[in-house]
Amino acid sequence: MSKVGKKIIMIPEGVEVTLDQNHLTVKGPKGTLSYDLLDGVQLTTEDGHIAIVVADEEKRNIWGLTRTLVANMVEWVTHGYEKKLLVMGVGYGAKLEGKRLILSIGFSHKVNFDVPERIAVSVEQDVKGNSIIILSGIDKQYLGEIAASLKALKKPEPYKGKGIRYIDEFIKLKPGKTSKK
Repeated sequence: MSKVGKKIIMIPEGVEVTLDQNHLTVKGPKGTLSYDLLDGVQLTTEDGHIAIVVADEEKRNIWGLTRTLVANMVEWVTHGYEKKLLVMGVGYGAKLEGKRLILSIGFSHKVNFDVPERIAVSVEQDVKGNSIIILSGIDKQYLGEIAASLKALKKPEPYKGKGIRYIDEFIKLKPGKTSKK
């Protein structure tokens, strides 16, 4: 039996869950998310909670996955999700002009990154003067794709660590060629 799949999902105040055939829609204060349930998985909503049941034994492998995805949808429309990126390097920085992010990341030109409508962005400075880009939204997968494409513009290099990285990412720096063994 699936320990994760058996758990019920509590629906907080202000969140509305609707199920039409196999199409689940979760609406909350931050926005609306939808998900198409896989065949063999059934959802029941009653008394402020959601329970997930599998129709046959062959579909037990997606039981816990479906429960986790639905629980995350309820969490994201309630609280949202955010990713923080650190722009690190001498002369490196980020500015926000409307929904466009202007990046100075060591190229001969500034890089313009258009942030999609579904993502909110803000730029802050840390204590050392590095720029911190904060991306927030309600869809974790989409937010992760945008953060990864932003990071791919200038990956952290292994000798000085300059580039764009996640705030909690650790880069093991290599010694230069002048170091002794």
